[in-house]
Formats: sequence, C-alpha cells, structure tokens
Amino acid sequence: MSSGVWAGEISRERAWNLADIFDSSVTVKTELERHGYIGALACSSDASTGFPLGAHFELHIEQGPILEESGKKIGVVQGAQAYRWYTFTVKGRDAHTGTTPLKSRKDPLLAASKMIAASHAIAKKLGALATTGVIKIPPSSSTNTIISEVTFTLDIRHPEDAVVEEVQQQCVKSFEKIAKEDGRGVELQWTLDTDSPAVKFDEECIQAVENAANGLVGPDGWLSLTSGAGHDSVYTSKRCPTTMIFVPCKDGVSHHPEEYCSPEDCPDVETLELTIDSANGTQALLEAVVSYDQLRARRS
Repeated sequence: MSSGVWAGEISRERAWNLADIFDSSVTVKTELERHGYIGALACSSDASTGFPLGAHFELHIEQGPILEESGKKIGVVQGAQAYRWYTFTVKGRDAHTGTTPLKSRKDPLLAASKMIAASHAIAKKLGALATTGVIKIPPSSSTNTIISEVTFTLDIRHPEDAVVEEVQQQCVKSFEKIAKEDGRGVELQWTLDTDSPAVKFDEECIQAVENAANGLVGPDGWLSLTSGAGHDSVYTSKRCPTTMIFVPCKDGVSHHPEEYCSPEDCPDVETLELTIDSANGTQALLEAVVSYDQLRARRS
C-alpha cells in the first residue's frame, strides 16, 4: 500500500481511509496518528519532492512451499501474478428454521456456500486460484434463524490477466444462477475492490540476480518463480527497474507465528553475520545490486 502511494498508483487519501474489516472506525490514518507515524515528508517517487530510486531489489521469503519442496535455495522472481479482490453480498430474509418450509426460504448462507464452492471449481478448471478469506453474517444470528444477509470476499489469482478475467466472468454467471435456486432465491450484489494486473520485472535486474545465484548455489540450486503474492516491488516496478529474490520458508508459512526462515538463507537478525555458507538470499541481493550498479556506472 505505501509503495503504491509512493508510485502514485494509490492516492494518499485512499490509503489513509482504508478501514479495518471488522471496525470501520479504525483506519490507516487513525492508526498512523495513534502510533505517531503520520509523518510530514511527501511519500513520492518524484525526484523533486520525494524519494526516487535508481532500481529496486527486494529480498523476501517465498511465502509458499515451492523452493523448500524442490530443494532449491534461491528463487529468481520473474514477475508477479495478477489478482483481483471482490466483495459479494447475498441478501435473503430472516425466518425461523423450524417453521419455514424449504420452498419458502430465502437463505443467503446456503447460496453463499454454494457460490464459494463454485468459485473453487471454476478456478481449478482454469488453472487459477480462488479463495474466500472473510465471511460476515449479522451479529444477531442464532442457531434457529435463517439469516438475512451474508457478505464474503473472493480473491482470484493467475499469472495471466485474461485468465483472471475469465474466472471472474464464469464466477459471476454461476453465482447469478445459484441465486435463483433453492426456495424463493436470493439477491446478489458485488463490487471489485482491487485490480492488480500481472507484472513482469526488469530483464537486466533479473539477469543480475541469476548471475549472483549461479555463483552462490550453482545453476541447479536456484529456480525461476513468479510471485504469487503482491509485494512492494509490484508498485516500484512502475517507476524504476525492479526484481525480487525469494528464499525458502518452513512449510511455506507466512504472516503467522510459525513463520521461519533459516540462518542459511537469511542472516542472524542480532549479529547480521555473513559467512560463505550462510545467508544465500542476502548475499545474492548484495552481489546483484553491486552488479547492476556497475552496469549503470558503465552507461553513465
């Protein structure tokens, strides 16, 4: 998000107004103010007012299992896959579970569950990913009540923009059909909240990382990857040459207390000690940056 503001792709006001999904009174701005981090300097890539970059190399854990499962030590990231985030709202009618026949029901939770299952099947068929991470129901819901409304999120991802679009179209068509099934049907509304097209990173930056990886772990010790997650590099790539370096993380876990990256792949956080046999990712980052900087110097 912050890199999006820096790149001019997200307005500062939009970023400030992003709210907690469960408490809309809590926004990015209120939290920045609460912690004293609101700042006074412009967040901009503009050389006259902000912080321009000559290039951007980002070292990150993979956040997935591919490197660990393949036994590779370094991931040379070619780009980032496309993704879109949606919010779907399914509206029905409150009713008693014991006194309302099936044919008379407008059950949004039943419909939403079918829609979520359908999104998975559609994405699987097209080689994409579809995930629901948030489901909201009214706080007054009870065991013996058919609820009135369900809201759920949908995250669609694939390396190709066209496939993401196709998954969206098929999902909406399927959801509209599901909304007419079971009892008296339900109402369906949806919004596209985020649209992040696929990104291809800079070839010369990628080559610098590949050369470093070859020297550190050999040609069989690294793997070309496309980032499945969004990163700051997605936005910096719109303003300067960019690429990323991935290192393995245990079981592919991230954003969790069990997230772990070994000292072999990243330096010790206390000593920052680097040896020939440790910190593959950090050493690859260092060598790639130096190599690319030398390339820029030769051209100047």
